[in-house]
Amino acid sequence: MNKNFLALGLAAALLAPQVAGAEGFAINEWSAEGVAMGGARMFAEDDAANVAYNPASITKVKGEVMKSSYTYLSPHGNYKLYDGAGKEIEDGKNVVHAGWAVGSYYVKQINDKEWFGIGAFPRFAMVSEFERESNASSNAFFSKLNGVSVTPTYAHKFDKKWSAAVGAEINYVGLELQKNSYDPRVQMNVGATQTEGESYALGWNAAANYAFDDKNEIGVVYRSRITHSLEADFKMYPASGGKITADAYGVVTLPDSWDIGYNHKFDKKTRLELKATRTNWSTYDALNISLSNPSVPGVLPSNVDSAKNWSNGWRYAIGLEHNFSDKYAAMAGFAFDEASIPYNGGDFMVPTGLRRTYSIGARYNDKKQTVAVAWGWMDVGNLDFAGHATDAYKSAHAYDSFTKIASISYQRKF
Repeated sequence: MNKNFLALGLAAALLAPQVAGAEGFAINEWSAEGVAMGGARMFAEDDAANVAYNPASITKVKGEVMKSSYTYLSPHGNYKLYDGAGKEIEDGKNVVHAGWAVGSYYVKQINDKEWFGIGAFPRFAMVSEFERESNASSNAFFSKLNGVSVTPTYAHKFDKKWSAAVGAEINYVGLELQKNSYDPRVQMNVGATQTEGESYALGWNAAANYAFDDKNEIGVVYRSRITHSLEADFKMYPASGGKITADAYGVVTLPDSWDIGYNHKFDKKTRLELKATRTNWSTYDALNISLSNPSVPGVLPSNVDSAKNWSNGWRYAIGLEHNFSDKYAAMAGFAFDEASIPYNGGDFMVPTGLRRTYSIGARYNDKKQTVAVAWGWMDVGNLDFAGHATDAYKSAHAYDSFTKIASISYQRKF
């Protein structure tokens, strides 16, 4: 193992960014090429981002490569709020709070049979913001989940048909929640609260590819669920003035998932990928926070509970890649992501319905470097959800929501 290998591998891990995603929760935008193909990019040749999309395909990398990717996501949307009689009491829109999904990847071919790779990229992240004086703020006016996964990976090529990989996942989450405290007895906000904390947890992944022939290949990737025990600081700012603090604790389980992909090469220039992702969102059954050691005893509740009860869901993607020459290529993709949020489990943290993503991109490469760009439009869809007992509304309707996506990647061979 040479010094260059160690330095680049460590750099890929240490560049793990603080990431805030757009409306949604699962992040699939791990490279410009991946964005361009709707996330259906499990079988790319010589692409270090295979560490994220399909670890078994790092066996398609020749030599030693490093890659960085930057994806800009800008969410937009509107909502309406209703009282118990179904009368509209407010209409508004989110505060545009764009986020970045940043990926860093490194892959080293050790010999003809073995590869090492490491990536730092977001699997789960979100950010949403609404006007602080709105009725929606009684549920949430600022919510952010920063997420980064660092994934050291070992891959082995058994023969011309079979390859497999196994890896660890070091997952970081930083959570910040802000909302107004609404008292339904007096029908007004009586203060504001902020919950902020972070956690590290471990998971793992495994993948396998099988090539039927030179034109057809299938692959499967499994990523384990990851349970975070989150220690946080809770602050309340009463309308009458002052500040109350407490220790907060909660458990959040990020779901496990399966990716199943198929790759078909029509000829040496054109190929098509299909991908289906099953995510077990049912692990997100509640967001319960326990409070202890308040600075003003007897004022705060011991628990702040919020039922979610999300359902498991599928994401389907199709991606097309065409090489015009040895240097220039174009890509296009489409993805459909099922809605997993039930009526009684929705909120303004993640006001997201089903998602349709349309994307295009282009790539330039020579013997040493690759540059790719992509643009996408995500139609987030509508979502209806019920208010909680402490919300200033009985039901909500999120509509006309969309996210603008732009991405750029740079890869260098050594």
